[in-house]
Amino acid sequence: MSLSRDFAAFVTNLRYEDLPAEVIDRAKGVTLQALTSALLAHDMAASRQALALMREEEAGGGGVASVIGIAEKLTKGGAAFVNAEMIYNGGKWDTFRMLTHPGIAILPAALAAAEVTGCSGKTFLTAIAAAYEVLERMASEFIPTLMSRGFHAGPVFGIFGAAVAAAKIHGLNEDQVNAAIAQCVNLAAGNLEGIRSGGRSLREGGAVRNALLAVALARQGIPGGETTLEGDAGFYHAYIGNNLGQLRYSFTGHTSTDLQDITKGLGQDWIFLQTLYRIYSTAGYNIAHVDVTAALCRENGLTYPDIDRIEAVVNWFETEYPSPAFPLPGNDGKPKVGSTQYFAAYGAVTGGYPLTRGGQPVPGESDPPEVLDLMHRVKLIPMVRRTLFGPRVTIFTKDGRCFTREGTGQEFIWDFEEEARRVQPIAPGLAIPPAQFFQLIDCCRNLEKSDNAAQKLIALTLP
Repeated sequence: MSLSRDFAAFVTNLRYEDLPAEVIDRAKGVTLQALTSALLAHDMAASRQALALMREEEAGGGGVASVIGIAEKLTKGGAAFVNAEMIYNGGKWDTFRMLTHPGIAILPAALAAAEVTGCSGKTFLTAIAAAYEVLERMASEFIPTLMSRGFHAGPVFGIFGAAVAAAKIHGLNEDQVNAAIAQCVNLAAGNLEGIRSGGRSLREGGAVRNALLAVALARQGIPGGETTLEGDAGFYHAYIGNNLGQLRYSFTGHTSTDLQDITKGLGQDWIFLQTLYRIYSTAGYNIAHVDVTAALCRENGLTYPDIDRIEAVVNWFETEYPSPAFPLPGNDGKPKVGSTQYFAAYGAVTGGYPLTRGGQPVPGESDPPEVLDLMHRVKLIPMVRRTLFGPRVTIFTKDGRCFTREGTGQEFIWDFEEEARRVQPIAPGLAIPPAQFFQLIDCCRNLEKSDNAAQKLIALTLP
């Protein structure tokens, strides 16, 4: 069978009862993470702009799906667009292989579909798991090469996850799911040049809107083709440059992979479980520097006056964002506010980073002077085969000692209870009262017991 047909059979046949307990747990966690991010961004200028855009675009349209945190309905595509933009603006994303953020696309599509169908929590969780698995398997080995061709992996792969989530909730059959995936190939888009030249590129918001169009086409019985992923003129040829598994770049240093491995072990080996939570609102490759450096200081009783310098061995891709082929202008690797060195210094000086803050201070916020001093004494050492998000941090003290801690890349892979614990301090900065946020956490915790998943989740986001 073709890759899209393999995926379609998996999605169609997957039942809640087939899901391992840890997959169900992760589906609950990514739901909570996305809703938290949207609530944090509820009143941000970019979120208001997205809502105003859809209100104007859809004037006179029939509202059937809700915007998170607002008692207002838009079309499914309009609501999903605004919700994706809100999740993105909140900065609390999930992350897979550094450069994709599945929840920004998947959760808005799933919420819209769940609201119009009134599906149960079990159906919702099953769709989330299926969507993450398809997106991440499609993206896994190909992200660096795709980025080196000028595409942005987040929306390009995000459309597939969003479509799978909606297709599963709407109960599409195998032929229809196959057609939806095929239509996503026609609609996938995302480019790097905008962010490199002072723009704000359209990302997962556009992807999720196009995903719902792909699902609508499939529901009408419009075929999309059989070999749209691996065919000679298909997705991988167009976006990767070939359909032979040849890679220009990779996180591991390997230069080839086998396209047939994309669906190998599907439904048994869950790559979804490799999804990380981006708890700090900064580029994902910075988050481990905060926690690993903070833990090293805590374990050895080190404080700012003790530290002479810090060295961190990192995966080389983490120093070449968004791609070695197209680094951001001005991204010279030198220490500055918002750099990796800055976040390592924050971890060493304060033991963490403010959860409700962005990647750098805004008017009215300031940094501890110790952070601004120490970041100039943090050195990054790129390494080709280093684990992603797993820096090896060494602190050299002024009295001649040194201490090292190895990051594993697993520090931000949590079960639901740890996710709930880590996001609770955000509660005072949200658009809803803390007590209501704790109710939302509990709703996510017990989502499989819900007869109407979207109804309760959405209600708990309303101030």
